[in-house]
Amino acid sequence: MTSRLGRLAVAFVATAGATLGVTVANPAPASAAMTICYNTSQAGAYAGTANQAASIWNNATVNLTLSANCGSNLRIYQITGGGSYAVRTSLGNGRVYIDTQQAAQYSPLRIVTHEIGHILGLPDNYNGNCSLLMSGGSAGTSCTNPYPSSAEANRVSSLFAGTLSANERSSARSADIFRDSWPSMLTSVS
Repeated sequence: MTSRLGRLAVAFVATAGATLGVTVANPAPASAAMTICYNTSQAGAYAGTANQAASIWNNATVNLTLSANCGSNLRIYQITGGGSYAVRTSLGNGRVYIDTQQAAQYSPLRIVTHEIGHILGLPDNYNGNCSLLMSGGSAGTSCTNPYPSSAEANRVSSLFAGTLSANERSSARSADIFRDSWPSMLTSVS
């Protein structure tokens, strides 16, 4: 009997709403944040820096969570020589290499956050503007800003929200190697 009364009540409300021109819609559930598991087992001295960089991205984006050592979507390695770089195998997946020699000259946190930005779909921007994270080393050794600009953070949020066109998504999801974000070792002039 109560289920019949419930159905009648729902029918009454729907009819009354339609008569008055009111539409009742079920709101779409909020999309859950995508989790990217990063692994710092090979990051050496940069494991803590990687955790800081992940926290920066977690705070800057709305639908993305980088979580430490829960898997290996993203692996972070400490290397010596060859330059810092990222290898994105697909959106949110890949490897980041942090060169100890470059990290001695440039801000290690800026380097790690920048290289993770490539894994999250961002390209290099060689304009030398320190306020843009993806300007990388072109901003010089004095630039220590590890934070993505609002435009950079919004771009990553868009990539992971699925709001981009098919062409934009496919270009961000493709495999790519991002080298030369940081100039080679500086040499002193005698």
